[in-house]
Amino acid sequence: MNATQPVLELRDLRTEFRIGGQWHAAVRGVSLTVHPNETLAIVGESGSGKSVTALSVLRLLPASGARHGAGSVWLDGMEISNIPEKAMANLRGDAIAMIFQEPMTSLNPTMTIGDQIAEAIRQHRRVSWREARALALDALNEVKIPAAAKRFDDYPHQFSGGMRQRVMIAMALACKPKVLLADEPTTALDVTIQAQILTLLDDLKTAHGMAVVFITHNLGVVAQIADRVAVMYAGEVVELADAGALFARPTHPYTEALLRAMPRVDIDTSHLDPIPGRVPPLTSMPAGCAYASRCALREDRCLETHPMLEALPGSEHQVRCIVRAEHLRETA
Repeated sequence: MNATQPVLELRDLRTEFRIGGQWHAAVRGVSLTVHPNETLAIVGESGSGKSVTALSVLRLLPASGARHGAGSVWLDGMEISNIPEKAMANLRGDAIAMIFQEPMTSLNPTMTIGDQIAEAIRQHRRVSWREARALALDALNEVKIPAAAKRFDDYPHQFSGGMRQRVMIAMALACKPKVLLADEPTTALDVTIQAQILTLLDDLKTAHGMAVVFITHNLGVVAQIADRVAVMYAGEVVELADAGALFARPTHPYTEALLRAMPRVDIDTSHLDPIPGRVPPLTSMPAGCAYASRCALREDRCLETHPMLEALPGSEHQVRCIVRAEHLRETA
């Protein structure tokens, strides 16, 4: 466990969406911490609440259809859940930054990549355009854009997917944030470029001492980059552990199912075991365990009792499963 204070902390965070005139929770009581120079991976299938959690931290969800239902977000010891929007805008891209999944939807096609990064720097630093452009070039060199000085005035469409993602990373890191949120930044890339981007992010994390929250559905990526892992399902954290402990001893049935469904080089693809059913919709969340309808360990009590996230005996490994937690207590 990192002895330092967490730089980002979520305490019972709840985010709600307005559907059919009523509010329904998409993120339900999520509590997480991330320390300097640590990568926390948030993993789960589509609809589990991973991206909504990250967007809730940055308050980027549309105010007309989403709201902060409860809980709090703390950045470097300061609560930012309800600070004025102007103050929050000053933090975005400065103390806390985000890399999105598809860079072509995040980069402005009418501006050169150099000017876009320089503009981001000038948003948070009182520097001239000349100084901002010099800092932007430094950022492009840091993310290893080949011939960065020559490509500084190129437009996004002139870059490959992997190079555009490097530009997005340069923009996110230009102001040296304390926290980096990365929302599936390698999903659209082939495996070779994906490996390069993951190595780059890990190197930059170490160089700057950043806290990184890495959102993904790919457990292979998690194994490569994460220090700790939070498995999310239906808006809740269902398992939280060090990466090594999670892969060595997956405890929640959902985590086990994700691992069985993951392609592996040592197993023929005909042996993949898909998870039956789907994540329950926000409008009909069950009273008991949200995973019960898909779970092979389901008991009658699972349908009625909502499980709590609790630590396994003698461990910081946490799991949200009545059956598994009880069994491990009995055998401890």
